[in-house]
Amino acid sequence: MKSSQNSFKSFDEFNENEYYITPSEMLEFLYCKRFIYFMKYLGIEQYEEKRYKVLKGRSIHEKKEIENANYLRKKINVIDKKINVSMVSKVYGIKGIVDEVLTLSDGTMAPLDYKFAEYKGKIYETYKMQAIMYSLMISETFEKDVKQGFILYCRGKNVLKEINMTEKDVNKLSEYLEEFRKILTGYYPKPTSYKQRCIDCCYRNICVK
Repeated sequence: MKSSQNSFKSFDEFNENEYYITPSEMLEFLYCKRFIYFMKYLGIEQYEEKRYKVLKGRSIHEKKEIENANYLRKKINVIDKKINVSMVSKVYGIKGIVDEVLTLSDGTMAPLDYKFAEYKGKIYETYKMQAIMYSLMISETFEKDVKQGFILYCRGKNVLKEINMTEKDVNKLSEYLEEFRKILTGYYPKPTSYKQRCIDCCYRNICVK
């Protein structure tokens, strides 16, 4: 994945009147696309914070331990890191704050995303798409090649997993972003196919199946 020639040079160019999609919103979208319809189009906020297993509260102590765990970075030949970096991609219309921007020994860069969860043997689509979003923002912001992203699962033993970036993944993300923006105009998407997610959903009483 190479750097975009139409790079975002400065936050002074950022147009706050345009809608930029965040990795957190993409997670909501992939969990159930109707979340975006109710939240972003109808403006109905959520009131139930624990509808799925995502830990939003980050322990400062826990986060500092991760930032100082340099032995993990040595495994992937990290020569520099930047922490809590705010970025924008004007090309893709996305923005976000990545936990770490890594510079690797081969001159490429990569995102490191902390997940306060336990690794269950597979990388979920939600996490993968978030990593791709961070990678695109890094590539455009720093004008560097980004070939992979990394996820650090912090519950239990620290497990570091690599995600290789492909054109197929970027194309899939582009399709998701297009549908997300379609929902913002009033398109009513299909509900999630995982019906167990509907049981404790805060929108279940107004969601027309």
